[in-house]
Amino acid sequence: MNPNTYIHRIEKEQINLMPVTQFDGEVIVVDRPEMVESAVAYLMEQTVLGVDTESRPSFTRGVHYPTALVQVASTERCYLFRLTHVGMPEALAGVFANPKICKVGLAFKDDLNGLKRRRQFVPRNCVDLQSIVGQYGILDLGLQKIFAICFGQKISKAQQLTNWENSHLTAEQARYASTDAWATLLIYMDLMQHERLPKKDAERLHQEDLLRQQLHQQEVINARNLNTVPNAESAPESAPATH
Repeated sequence: MNPNTYIHRIEKEQINLMPVTQFDGEVIVVDRPEMVESAVAYLMEQTVLGVDTESRPSFTRGVHYPTALVQVASTERCYLFRLTHVGMPEALAGVFANPKICKVGLAFKDDLNGLKRRRQFVPRNCVDLQSIVGQYGILDLGLQKIFAICFGQKISKAQQLTNWENSHLTAEQARYASTDAWATLLIYMDLMQHERLPKKDAERLHQEDLLRQQLHQQEVINARNLNTVPNAESAPESAPATH
């Protein structure tokens, strides 16, 4: 077990100076029903998998689109299931319900809920990175920042707001999607090789961070009030009351 040397937070400016990395393994787009069986057979042989999903972006408040793509990655291969083409196959749902396979995601509850809207299943052995990174002293919760803290490299988010319901995925979309699923897997594997902080230290770190955020928010509010609220000397006199 390696000692815990993770930094707590990282700034965007620091990440932008890091080398860019991406998944360079095999990417297989599953867009026909007859491709599902062999894909699931491979996934069922794994002990831990990285998972992410994509939906068509909405730019209108209150409008949400169903999950269009689910990416499931090992360290060497990533399957991109195009749910707009193959639906949510029962066999794929079985992967998420299998207690012997650890599935890792980020904000995983939302992803799983999106998948369950397509087919009901009971998720088992599903780990949300956001629920465990604090145990290692990592306070940032975004995938790009956590990955940078763990590996000193940057993963691109350039394709995030593209249309995942297009008839064909571009090579850029496929590589971006597979990278996100692969990244969650690598983070989890790296965390498992490091010591957790003692529970008291992790809780203290979390409370100190909450306090810093609250103080910062109050400073922002105070600064805004100073800029927008006239002081007593320049404020106009109140009009006399009338009855």
